[in-house]
Amino acid sequence: MKITFLGPPGSGKGTQAERLAGELKIPHVATGDILRDSVTKRTPTGKKVALYLKEGKLVPDEIILAVVLEKIGTMRNFLLDGFPRTLRQAKQLDRVTGIDIVIFFQISEDTIVARLSNRRVCPTCGKIYNLITDPPRVDSACDRCGVALRVRDDDREETVKRRLVVYREETVPLVAYYSEKGVLRYLDADGDPDVVNSRIKGILFPR
Repeated sequence: MKITFLGPPGSGKGTQAERLAGELKIPHVATGDILRDSVTKRTPTGKKVALYLKEGKLVPDEIILAVVLEKIGTMRNFLLDGFPRTLRQAKQLDRVTGIDIVIFFQISEDTIVARLSNRRVCPTCGKIYNLITDPPRVDSACDRCGVALRVRDDDREETVKRRLVVYREETVPLVAYYSEKGVLRYLDADGDPDVVNSRIKGILFPR
């Protein structure tokens, strides 16, 4: 099965994708993780990516397409998280491989801002926490590494709001695109993670 999660930043796509991919035993391809890894390693591409993330802008299609299409290769099953984000990306993906189902995460912008402004990340292992919904055991320190947690530049409130503006302009048209293809399904992404996980499974495996 080839699945992609579509929705605004902070809607829970990453959390649910990691969990579902583990349950279904299929690769979880997270665009954000791939890009941030390039930033951490300070590759030539990573240096370019860092500038876009800091300003709350979408990374250009040519960069995204190259890293994602290389990653999925000839995979027969995968769960895409954070890709595609533009119509160009979606059409290019269709030329390489079809998508069986697209799940669109719906959630209010106020909830998104609250979620992301409370998100923290470990600079060593990359584990993500939320001070409200998934806090570390020790305040401001990673449970795994004991390292002080950080706020990513793209999670600061002012940056989040800019990201949402960009999202509406660039990504929302994908809803119409996939709806016309008959593969789009709507998901209420607000609520407890276990409840949202059950809703996703209800979409994928209707009784």
